[in-house]
Amino acid sequence: MTTLTRREGLVLGAGSALAAMLPESVWAEPAPSLHALAQAKGMRFGSAIAANAGGGIVNSRYTALIKAECGLLVAENEMKWQALRPSPTHFDFTGADAIMDYAMRNGLALRGHNLLWNRPQWQPAWFKEYDFGVQQASEAAALLTTHINTVCARYQGRIKSYDVVNETVLPETGLLAETYLSKAMGSTEALVDLAFHTARAEAPDAQLVYNDYMSWEPGNETHRAGVLKFLEGLRQRGTPVDALGIQSHLIAQDARPQEREWRSFIDAVTGMGYALLITEFDVRDSALPKDFAKRDAGVAALGKAYLDMMFSYTQLRDVLVWGMADPFSWLQGFEPRKDGAPTRGCLLDDAYRAKPLRAAVAAAFEAAPKR
Repeated sequence: MTTLTRREGLVLGAGSALAAMLPESVWAEPAPSLHALAQAKGMRFGSAIAANAGGGIVNSRYTALIKAECGLLVAENEMKWQALRPSPTHFDFTGADAIMDYAMRNGLALRGHNLLWNRPQWQPAWFKEYDFGVQQASEAAALLTTHINTVCARYQGRIKSYDVVNETVLPETGLLAETYLSKAMGSTEALVDLAFHTARAEAPDAQLVYNDYMSWEPGNETHRAGVLKFLEGLRQRGTPVDALGIQSHLIAQDARPQEREWRSFIDAVTGMGYALLITEFDVRDSALPKDFAKRDAGVAALGKAYLDMMFSYTQLRDVLVWGMADPFSWLQGFEPRKDGAPTRGCLLDDAYRAKPLRAAVAAAFEAAPKR
């Protein structure tokens, strides 16, 4: 018999309480695809995908899963500045074009992620040494607008939703991040506003999204407050932002989610007229027991509770997971478990078997109100 620590017991207890509220059918895999279930409610379901042989378009087994379950894709890394812009004067669309071609061949929509990731650690290394010259603001503006115009023009009419700006609110302080680019522009607000106005002019029919990872776990209070202040400022300045993308990398932990505070946050966002997207859903399971059955039950219960709340907002239409199967999840390398066991935060396991989380997502779609 497995002996649980007090921490494991608390986490499992919270998960078990949520699981007890679910009907037995939640744990049985339904026949319809997740995208079909989403479509029935006026929504779309999709996943991140890569251009490589892992969780990517050249992995035939993985793409069979993608085609069976998804109607919507997003490039995991291939449309970020690091991939597209190896130097200030050169664009490399090899990976991005491959994913676009795959999506078009298979009748799948593709989101754009992202036109500006305003964190220094996630921008090209050449930014650090870039000479913005005497007219720094003008040079920074030209650098940004050239990038956005080039990307949007290349995929004109094919990408209809962009994460224009990604993660510019610092979770520790709620303030806006500064980068070499924003400092040259004079302020982060000026940089962000230019990004959105440029994207609107070049892709007038596309949904323009601010994407960030504030969440409902305790400890996110400052981040949530900062994002609300940021969104309020965008509205006050007339910046053309259509929606908030909520990454939804949930954390299974012993502290209960702040459901009331999270709902208040979402109410405030939608009250300002923003639509919603779930852009990068998965569950981080490092606090759950090593036992797969117990861990999967806790992950599924937490995911179902979160999605039920989020799906109650009819402003939410697009739902994307950050990878469909555990072997290709960013969590394996970015946030490995201390016990050395693989993370199990995705809908399918390493043998492509559907886990309880897949059934929980299906049940959430089935229970969602129509859009």
